[in-house]
Formats: sequence, structure tokens, C-alpha cells
Amino acid sequence: MPPMLPARQFSALRLADVLSSCHAAVLGRENALALAVVAKAVVVLVDGLGVSSLRARAGHARYLTSKLTRAGVVDTVFPATTAAAITTLTTGVEPGRHGLVGYRALDTANDRVVNQLSGWDDGMPPETWQRSRTVFERAAADGVPSFTIGPKRYAHSGFTLASLRGALYVPAESISDRFAAARALLDTEPRALVYLYVPELDVAAHAHGWESAKWLAALEALDSAAGRFASGLRRDEGLIVTADHGVLDVPATKHVLFDSVPELVAPVRHIGGDPRCVYLYLDETPGDSEAEAATALAETWREVEGDRAWIFTRAEAVTAGLFGTVDDEVLPRIGDVIVAARKAVAYYDSREPNQSARSMIGQHGSLTDEELRVPVIRDGAFGA
Repeated sequence: MPPMLPARQFSALRLADVLSSCHAAVLGRENALALAVVAKAVVVLVDGLGVSSLRARAGHARYLTSKLTRAGVVDTVFPATTAAAITTLTTGVEPGRHGLVGYRALDTANDRVVNQLSGWDDGMPPETWQRSRTVFERAAADGVPSFTIGPKRYAHSGFTLASLRGALYVPAESISDRFAAARALLDTEPRALVYLYVPELDVAAHAHGWESAKWLAALEALDSAAGRFASGLRRDEGLIVTADHGVLDVPATKHVLFDSVPELVAPVRHIGGDPRCVYLYLDETPGDSEAEAATALAETWREVEGDRAWIFTRAEAVTAGLFGTVDDEVLPRIGDVIVAARKAVAYYDSREPNQSARSMIGQHGSLTDEELRVPVIRDGAFGA
């Protein structure tokens, strides 16, 4: 029987350290990344730029790969998904504390699964569902203005209100326009913490795969814009380019319709997570404790899918520290049983009315190196 959890050593430096260290650097304080003191710091978050993909296309990203060092490879959070990872970057704490523990998670108060990128409503207010103070809010308290630069469509989203609160949102549509907006802020602000979001690579990967011409064009546009921006940095300005997760391509022939095996879904009330990191939330089972029911379902899944997925209970994941410290309020948001793909497969429920997700090629969420390992590239005053 394959191991319940992968035997891997997570990186000492964490995604949670990146923005927090930049904040400290602007204040002239020691920080986890040992960044130099600066007046202005820019953090570029490239959605979906894993280290393995970047290295595989090194000839198309000469600026980024020239700055990527062995020490500049870190692990993102588990699950390796945008809602969890970006919120960890912007709060400096792991998912078990900020509460965005996956793409779709259980809202127990309303007995429903909610999409934590686009499913915000009055029943899931972003101001309280995301439980941690952001780095931007802490910077404001220290007298340091913060700015978020991204596409206009995200300016007032629930996710922005949850995870980017405390920063002034500056809309800019293209990658080059966003870097131009960052330069304008650096030219006018005596001190600043700037967060710049690049969704284009993730969008291209989901639709066409990371090995597609569309993804490659987005990478080239990013590399060109980032290189030009870095060349104009002044002595008191620091730059970090990082990512929330990596991506691997999963063809439709590798989709697993798990509901075709009745035993895998018989005791399940709700299904959440991602196709590569499925959360199974159980119905109450008369006569069995919650832990016994979860263990029994996990064993059933291991018998059927144990050769291509890591399968573990919530209790096992929390004990292993996969979510960091998990606060009591957050615990029920995590699946009773978690199915994390380790082969190039994606898990789907064919009973789901909306099957549009099955058109995705680029996938992420699990514990493989392709999904977990992301760059932390330093330049300007941070690269010295």
C-alpha cells in the first residue's frame, strides 16, 4: 500500500515569508529573507509559474531564469491553489489560520460548499471569512502605503476584499501596463509596498496547457516586462518575483470520474477542493464516530485509488502540518477525507450539474514538485 502522505521535506523559507519580509525591509527591520533595507518594495505574484515549467522554458524567460538561484526555490502552501496561496502571501500566515483552505470549501453555517475565488456573498463575508490581518493593513498601521496592481475586473471582488484589504487597488490591464503603473508609484511615493498580480499564465494554462503556445507567449511577455522594469530600479528599490503554485497538464483521457465507484461517494454529503486535491465532507453516520467514518472512507479510497493518489483524513493532514497551525474555526472547512493526486490525473464528479471545469488542461492543487515548487526571484536592492 502506498504511503498515506508523501515523504518530503518542505523548504525552510515559505511563501508566507515573502511579502512580510518586504514590509519589514521597508521598515528597516530584520526579516526571514534577509532582505536589505529599502524605501520601496515590489512583489510580483505570477499565477501558475512553477519552477519546473520556468526551467523547462528557460530560453524564453532569460531574465527570470538568470536570476533564479537554488536558494530561490521554495514550496508554496497545501493545497497548491490560488485562494490558499495568495492569502498566505498577503497575510504571512498559513491556510489553517487565515481560513482559505482550498478552491472550494465547506461553509458549515449554511451547509454548502463555497468557491473561495468567486463565490463570495452575504453568507460568506470576506471581512470575516478571511480571519487574519493582512500585511497591507499592518503596513498602513506603520505609516507605509500599500498598493495592489491588477486587472480592473478584480478590483472589487470578494477575494480582493478578503485577501488584499488595506491596499489601494490600481487597475491596469496588460502585463506591461501593470509594470508601468508600478514604476509610476515608485516615482511618486517616498515609501511604498507594491503587490503586482499577473494572472495571464494561469489563464493560458487552464485553457490550453502550460506547454501551449499561448502559455509561452504569456511567459515571454512577463519576462520582457519584468526585465525592463528591473533594469530601471534605483538603489533603494527592491523587487521579488514569485508565484502561488505550479501547473501540470492533464489530458481528458486522465480524468477519473470517481462517482462511478459507489463506495467512494456513498457516505459523502459535499465535495469540494480542486480536481487534483478533492475534499470529501461526510454525512453524519449513526453508530460511528466522525473519525471512524473518515478513516473507513479513506481506506476505501486507498484500495481503489491508492496507486495514483495520496489519500488521508483531515486529522492525518493536520497532524502532519500540511495546513500549518489550524484554528478551531477553520477545521471544519477542510475535507474529512482528502484525495491528493500524485499521478497526472484529475478527479471529477460526473453528477455535478456544471461540467465546465472538465475543459481545463492545466491543473494544480496537489503535493507534487510541479505544483508545489515556486520561484522567489530577487532583484534591485534585494538582489545585491
